[in-house]
Amino acid sequence: MQDRSQSRSRLLTPQGVSVVGLVVDALLTAGKIAAGVVFRSQTILADGLHSGSDLITDVAVIAGVRVSQRPPDPSHPYGHRRVSTLVAMFVGAALVAAAAWIARQAILTLRDPPAEAVRASVPFWLALASVPAKEGLFHVTRWVGRRAKNPALVANAWHHRTDALSSLAAAAGLAGVLLGGADWQILDPITALVLAAFLVIVAARIVREAAEELVDRAPGEATLASIESIVAGTRGVRSYHAFRARKIGGQVEMDIHIQVDPELTVREGHDIAGAVKRRVYEADCGVAQAVVHIEPAEPEDNTKPPADSSSEALAKEEAGGRPPTT
Repeated sequence: MQDRSQSRSRLLTPQGVSVVGLVVDALLTAGKIAAGVVFRSQTILADGLHSGSDLITDVAVIAGVRVSQRPPDPSHPYGHRRVSTLVAMFVGAALVAAAAWIARQAILTLRDPPAEAVRASVPFWLALASVPAKEGLFHVTRWVGRRAKNPALVANAWHHRTDALSSLAAAAGLAGVLLGGADWQILDPITALVLAAFLVIVAARIVREAAEELVDRAPGEATLASIESIVAGTRGVRSYHAFRARKIGGQVEMDIHIQVDPELTVREGHDIAGAVKRRVYEADCGVAQAVVHIEPAEPEDNTKPPADSSSEALAKEEAGGRPPTT
């Protein structure tokens, strides 16, 4: 009984649920692509390649979980979290290529229909069976991702739901082929074109998000506002400025300058900075690393609102030298 409980606990971890998703997606991808080739269905082939997108994102998440746990080394002093970002870029490019191939084949089929008709029975049931499997993965993966505060895992959960919806669309198109017979064979390449377009949308989103991370784009306004509220509400912080944050590996890195009572000891200022970091880490903001700089506050800072946190203010601050950090 205890062994069963431990096995369940291992499965309900970011790596465990990603491995389960990897196995399910591998089986669905192989089955759908094989069915597409054997039964001449471009719809189920396109759906299989879409399942392959989730398969690759599962690999990326698993790699990201493992690599992110590695400590920094002399060659990678900031860690290894960008590996998953690079993998995501590759995934997006591969999906665009796959969508282009699907669209080309569908257009050729529309122009020159094959003599042999699509055999839609097995592809239909395969597409239909994958819907509850992928929807179940969505709910479990999202629950684990939220519990672990892992935004990459939550994003992967939505990939599972996307695949469930595309399988539902594929099943609808194949059902039309089954019901209409030879007169409705055209639904197969048309549905494949729709799924190819859907695949391009998914790929574009993956590439865009990865590119934004590579150029150090800031998180969303809601995340930034939440972090600033936490910092401003920490006891001992009179003001703050030069706040900046970036997304990396599905998480957030940030640094900020806080101003405290100039009469405090170094130890007391360090404790306030530690409290800021602890509260930021404990909040649901996805912050993986925070650097807090300490500065003495001027008397007028008691009534002055937080200083400008723009890049211009940060540049002026850096030009004047950095204060002690914790």
